[in-house]
Amino acid sequence: MPAIKPVHRTLLRDQAYEAIRDAIVSGDIPPGAVVRDAELAQELGLSRAPVREAFSRLVDEGLLETKPQSYTRVTVLVAAEVRHAAAVVRVLHELVARTAVPLLAREDVEEMREANTRFAAAVRAGDLDAALGEDDALHDVLVRVAGNGAAAATIARYTPLIRRLERRRFGDALSCRSADLHERLIDACGARDVEGAVAVTTEIWRALEELADGP
Repeated sequence: MPAIKPVHRTLLRDQAYEAIRDAIVSGDIPPGAVVRDAELAQELGLSRAPVREAFSRLVDEGLLETKPQSYTRVTVLVAAEVRHAAAVVRVLHELVARTAVPLLAREDVEEMREANTRFAAAVRAGDLDAALGEDDALHDVLVRVAGNGAAAATIARYTPLIRRLERRRFGDALSCRSADLHERLIDACGARDVEGAVAVTTEIWRALEELADGP
């Protein structure tokens, strides 16, 4: 019998983190809800240790708050915090665009264009999950090509805060990330127009900053 590779604890921690994070962002675990490691561990089929580690990371990222010996609960949406997160993410996407555009291959630009086609179809269907997934796929091309691990990690850290707001402001959020804006970004990338790509990137993410100031 071939040897079976053990499942590393870090992998279980990451699985727990992603599952709980996604439930918070989607609203399946609503703002203000108390979460308990034992209950979530049972639901996820894990021990309590990786769930506790996930809790610690989610507290650090602002999705959970905790009072020792009392509670751990989902944070409420605070407009200023979302605006701050969107501003940080905007600046990093600008940096990523500036770095990546000169390095893009034709296949990279085509990958972005295909993602935008799927994005537009999801918007027409009113499928927010699919639309945000394709939005990620489009922008992740630039993040990948830029090769800046610090920028990628910071973007990944703060994006869930923004996603929570986008889900509550469904229509406005999708208009911020319109297929037309994406098309302008892709055209600039294809033309290796660094300043043009950065300018459209700024327009996209500033709109999300302003979304935080809505009702």
